[in-house]
Amino acid sequence: MAILTVKHITTYSYSAPVRLGEHRMMLRPRDSNDQRLLAATLEIEPRPHELRWIHDVFDNCVAIANFAGATRSLRVENNLTLEHTYLEEPDFQLEDRARFYPFPYDADEIPDLARLIERHYPDPARELDHWVRRFLHQGRPTETGALLMTLTYAIKEGLSYERRTAKGTRSPLQTLSSGRGTCRDFAILMIEAARVLGFAARFVSGYIYVPDRDIGVSHLGGGSTHAWCQIYLPGAGWVEFDPTNGIVGSRDLIRIAVAREAHQAIPLHGSYYGEASDDQGMEVSVLVRQLPDAAPFSIPHQNATL
Repeated sequence: MAILTVKHITTYSYSAPVRLGEHRMMLRPRDSNDQRLLAATLEIEPRPHELRWIHDVFDNCVAIANFAGATRSLRVENNLTLEHTYLEEPDFQLEDRARFYPFPYDADEIPDLARLIERHYPDPARELDHWVRRFLHQGRPTETGALLMTLTYAIKEGLSYERRTAKGTRSPLQTLSSGRGTCRDFAILMIEAARVLGFAARFVSGYIYVPDRDIGVSHLGGGSTHAWCQIYLPGAGWVEFDPTNGIVGSRDLIRIAVAREAHQAIPLHGSYYGEASDDQGMEVSVLVRQLPDAAPFSIPHQNATL
C-alpha cells in the first residue's frame, strides 16, 4: 500500500478575451478496494460563478462549471491524495466456466454487458478479426487469462507509442495499419479486439504512476492523463489491461472514469465564445508522486472539494 499524490494542471490560452461556455471535468478517482481518495482540491481560474457535481450514466463523478465575464485564459488545477494498494498481475481466479475461451456470460449479466460486447467500429475486410484470432490456440483450449495477457503484450511489443495532442482517437484499423498510436488508441484497439472475441470491455481514463527509473521500471504515458481498458471476467470482475505498458492488474494505475467509448471519458472539455483564431492552444501537466513511508499526511484546506 502506498500514498500517491497527483497534481494535474490544464491551461487554455486565448489571444483575445473570450466568454467561456460550460466545462465538464472528470477528475475525481473512483473509490474501490485498491484505491481510496484521501483528499482533493480543485482550483479554477477564473473562478466559476457556478460549480455543481453529478454522477453520469457510468457512475463517474463529473464537475460542471459555468462562468461569467470574459477572460484570456482558463487554468484548472486538480490535486489528489490517494491510498493505493499495489496489486500485481491477477491470478485470474475465474469461475470454472470462464477458465477457457470461449465461455458464456451469465444470462443475468447479458442485459448490462450487451453494449460493451457489441463491436463499435466497421471492419469490412475482417482485418481486426484475422489479427486477433492469431492469439487463439488451434486444436486445443485457450486459457482466458493467458489469451488476454498475450493480447496486451502484443500491442505493447508490436506497436510504437507516440504522444499526440490532437483531440480524438484513431480507429483500431488505423492504429494497426500505422503501427503506432497513443495510449487512447491502444486502449481502443484492445477494447475492440476483445469485443471481436465476445468479451465485454470498456474504456478507462486516469493517471499512471511512473516509479523512479533507478529501480529499473519505466512506464509510458507519464506526464499527462493516461488511458487503458477493463475486461469483465466472471469470478474476477472488471480486470485492468494497459496495452501501452503491458500492465495486467491495477499496478501503478489510478482510475478516474470508465465508459463505453473514449469520448465519454474526456478528463476536461468545454467551449468558448469568440473567434476560432483566438484559441492559442492547451497545455497539460500531470505529476504523480509517492509519499515516503515516513512522511506525515494531513488533509489540506480545500478551496473546492471534489
